[in-house]
Amino acid sequence: MKKTISLPYGTGEISAQVEESQLLGIVQSQLEEYEAEKSPKELLCQAMENPIGTSRLEELAKGKKKVVVLCSDHTRPVPSKLILPPMLGAIRRGNPQAEITLLIATGCHRGTTRQELVNKLGAEMAEKEHILIHDCAAEEDMVDLGILPSGGRLRINKAAVEADLLVAEGFIEPHFFAGFSGGRKSVLPGIAARETVYANHCSQFIDDPHARAGILEGNPIHRDMVWAARKAGLAYIVNVVLGGKGQVIGAFAGDFDEAHRAGTEFLASLCQKEAPEADIVVTSNNGYPLDQNIYQAVKGMSTAEVACRKGGVIVIAARCEDGNGGEVFWRTFREGKDPKVIMDTILATPQDKTQADQWQSQVFARVLMKCRVVLVSQAPDEMVRDLHMTPAHSLEEGLRLAQEMLGEPQAKILVVPQGISTILRPQAL
Repeated sequence: MKKTISLPYGTGEISAQVEESQLLGIVQSQLEEYEAEKSPKELLCQAMENPIGTSRLEELAKGKKKVVVLCSDHTRPVPSKLILPPMLGAIRRGNPQAEITLLIATGCHRGTTRQELVNKLGAEMAEKEHILIHDCAAEEDMVDLGILPSGGRLRINKAAVEADLLVAEGFIEPHFFAGFSGGRKSVLPGIAARETVYANHCSQFIDDPHARAGILEGNPIHRDMVWAARKAGLAYIVNVVLGGKGQVIGAFAGDFDEAHRAGTEFLASLCQKEAPEADIVVTSNNGYPLDQNIYQAVKGMSTAEVACRKGGVIVIAARCEDGNGGEVFWRTFREGKDPKVIMDTILATPQDKTQADQWQSQVFARVLMKCRVVLVSQAPDEMVRDLHMTPAHSLEEGLRLAQEMLGEPQAKILVVPQGISTILRPQAL
């Protein structure tokens, strides 16, 4: 008997048939099926009316002249059109004379374009509100706030430092080395200088076993981020959790750490699963917009890595119509013939010499040292091979190649349809 498996792929799906005798299971996040009892607006209103660990935003805004709201950039599916209006309304009710600035927290990404602002905020908000876009390379815009617990220097955007009240919007999802997105990440990396981000993403921290999806306790990357947010004076957040169709299914407001932790606990209850060890792990990068390039697909691979046995095969479906997604990342593996040598080079790189894309290369090298990878994509075959992977053009072909690599026609297969939004833990023996 055969069972059809389907994975998100681009804006659609990709499927294949698997022998049921080989199928260990399909580990599915409950985000796809969870239905909130209230509408997104009602969830936001309830969260803001009952903040965790702080006063309501109206109260915090009283007497505050300069208010800065940290906003997600074009790379994040945060429903800013839904979150920002009640936040701005609350600030203005608390202080009608407040000077509000929306600071787009781009981290080390490129600047958000005008059209992207309109798409994200809506034409009216993009036109009427005072908006600044963070540039991590603009030295003149940075203020030094001291030394992080890691030893790196904390330098962040001066607009945030000069604010009388600093607040942020955002969303919470699993993050492959920070544990979860959201909360404190609005400051670091959101509005930090490049050197600060690189120090936080150093090889020593990425190598730490606590720097994994779903882990906050003992995570040195998270520790730095919390310290930075507290030093910056981040006073209040509104973070949401999104369901499988991008809809708001949970909202959390209040103290940047306490409210964020409440949100991560809610999310983990839906998407953290135990998984048995498998010969072959089949996964995706959650489809568009997260599977546009190979660089981003490393995130889905890092999820599959948890359940793939040493010497096993990961089959990941990611459309990758934009190719490699990072020139430095691509060159690292094209020019480096052995993932272990690449890893040794990265691990020998001092914190203050961290390079662009180094953290992604480090996680990818770690995956390749444990497993072989078959990439089902539209990326050029040569590019895929440059990155030490085997190209495939359908899920059926990817599975066939994986079984040929192992020489095991009855290899045991685990399917994780949503590689980005699923947190795997090894199954207890």
